[in-house]
Order: sequence, then structure tokens, then C-alpha cells
Amino acid sequence: MTFSITARDTASQARTGVFTTDHGPVQTPIFMPVGTAGTVKAVHQRELETDVNAEIILGNTYHLYLRPGLDVLQQAGGLHGFNGWRRPILTDSGGYQVYSLSNTRKIKEEGVTFKSHIDGSKHTFTPEGVMDIQRTIGADIIMAFDECTPYPCEYGYARQSMEMTHRWLDRCITRFDATEGHYGYRQTLFPIVQGSTYADLRRQSAETIASKEREGNAIGGLAVGEPAEEMYQTIELVNGILPVDKPRYLMGVGTPANILEAIALGVDMFDCVMPTRNARHGLLFTTAGIINIKNEKWSRDFSPIDVGLGGYASTFYTKAYLRHLFKADELLGGQIASLQNLTMYLWLVRQARMHIEAGDYVSWKNSIVGQLMQRL
Repeated sequence: MTFSITARDTASQARTGVFTTDHGPVQTPIFMPVGTAGTVKAVHQRELETDVNAEIILGNTYHLYLRPGLDVLQQAGGLHGFNGWRRPILTDSGGYQVYSLSNTRKIKEEGVTFKSHIDGSKHTFTPEGVMDIQRTIGADIIMAFDECTPYPCEYGYARQSMEMTHRWLDRCITRFDATEGHYGYRQTLFPIVQGSTYADLRRQSAETIASKEREGNAIGGLAVGEPAEEMYQTIELVNGILPVDKPRYLMGVGTPANILEAIALGVDMFDCVMPTRNARHGLLFTTAGIINIKNEKWSRDFSPIDVGLGGYASTFYTKAYLRHLFKADELLGGQIASLQNLTMYLWLVRQARMHIEAGDYVSWKNSIVGQLMQRL
């Protein structure tokens, strides 16, 4: 994977760039829609390409390993062949799912034993095994196996967890470098910075991850309940250590405001379930602000959902009609809302790129963030 920086903002750490995989280029800053189980919920691949214009999407190792399973994926030619997505894919290692399954898993030095949320069957993830699984899934970018600590987290546990994550990383690198992909295209491995919100641990972790000299790096363990200011302070600290000439991926973040602030701190890549999850509950992110489409105030509003955004779903359907679909529990409501939110997030990072290139990113960010986060 190659990465080049194409523009820098003089008033912040924001930058634009492009990284290139064997499935095509990706312009940064970029938001990556989450396709946990091989699909971005409620959205067709054609819509992702033509309407949302997603340049890269995510899959999840834990979920895909359990269902449909590795045999099916390998026979299909990997996740690209299985779901028909022709552009790049990134897979999470399953570390966050291990974190979220705290009642049904045991963490040891060798790896993590857990129970399937589907049928209760027992499974074990090791750093080596997770590399093999992601080789079989066939993502362009695969993530190192790590432990995501909760918030708040005691210092001693955060330190022990970070040190184990570093040892696991060494095992991931050894296995990854000793193996090849299955489908004739190249894959790349991103390490993950951990350390909770403790500055000394984050500094140590960022230095360790930077020393591995991989093609990109990630920041994990944030957006798990910590205040936004602590998150921003951690990002600023870590990005001051991670190499400037490699993409920086902030995992699981976040709101439009989070994304804009993190771009100013030098982050290049984002993912979050928020656009599609909130969409399924009737919460819309629009260029004018946040809408709860279930509210009565929209019942006779026959204006387009988001005329400022453009695109088919946002301009063809009205707020009143979309509210009706949600009140009637029609599946189309979640589909339209998901298209709106994903299109909005991709619009946001494209606007960010444009303003970084124009040299006015900070003033634009400061002028628009309040508007995007206001409740209408």
C-alpha cells in the first residue's frame, strides 16, 4: 500500500492524501461505512458506489468468522467475491467484539476464548489465528489483534493490557510476514495504539507502534465513554508521535463534530456504526442539523429530506413521507435514512478535503460544526 500527502492546512494538522491498494485508491480524509457481517446494513452495494460514493468499507473478523464462516468465504474468493464489493475493504480484528463480550470471554497471554453470540459455542482467537482469518476474508487492510480497554480503566490494568497488545502485535507481524494472501492481491497490516486515556501509556504505545514501520497505524480504545476533550488530547498526543507520512486511522469515531476535530488533529481515516445505527432509529444527520424524523413536527413537512446534500434519497423523498414510513414500521424508512446519513458523512469528509486544499479548513470547521450538531 502506498500513501502520499497532497495538501496540508497551515492552521492545523489537517492534511489530504491518497492511499492506493490493489482494489483502487482512497482519498483522505475518508469515512468508511461499517459492513459488520459483510453488508452495510440496509444499503445495496450499487447505492454505496453510486449514491454514497464510499471509497472503502469495513468488515468484521469476529462476525464473518462465525457466519458465514471461512470455508464459504474462501470458496467465494474472499469477501470481495462474496458480497460483490469492488473497492477496498478493511477488516477489524475482532478485538472490539472481545471487549464488548466481557461476560462470555477469557483473556490470556495465548489469546482470547469466547462464546459465540449465535449459538454459545466456544472459540479461541490468537494473534496468529486472527491473521490467518483475515487472510482468508481477504481485506486490503487488516488490523492487528488487540485488547480494547473500557473507560474508566485502572492504570495498572491499562498498562498490562497495552503491554500484552504489544506482545500480540509482534506475533501478528511475524505471522503476517510469513504468510501470503489467498486471492492474488496484496494486503497490509495496521498496528493499533492503546493505553486508555493515560498520557504516558499512550506515548509509550505510540512509540512502540511507530517503531514497527508498517504502512499505516491506528488509534484504538477511544469513543468508549471518555469525555470528548480527553479523546482529543489523546489523539493530539498520539499523532505527534506516529509517522506523518503514513495514514492514521481513528477507530470507531464518531459524530460529525468528532470527525472534524480529529481531522484538524491529523487523522486520515474514520469508521463508526453511528450513521446507520442512528438511521434505523430515525435520527438523521443533515447539512442543516440533526433531525429526529419520528417527531410530530415533520408529519406535514413536504420539503426534501436534505436539499443541501443532494443525491437521490435526500432530494426525492420528503420528511413527511419518511416520518410516515417510520411510524408505519416500513423497512424502506431505515433504508432511506441510512442512505441519507452515509451520504452526509461522505459529503462531510469531501468538504473537509476541499477546505484543506483551499487553506481555510479551521475557519470552515469552526463555522459549520455548530450547525451540523444542532437539533432541528
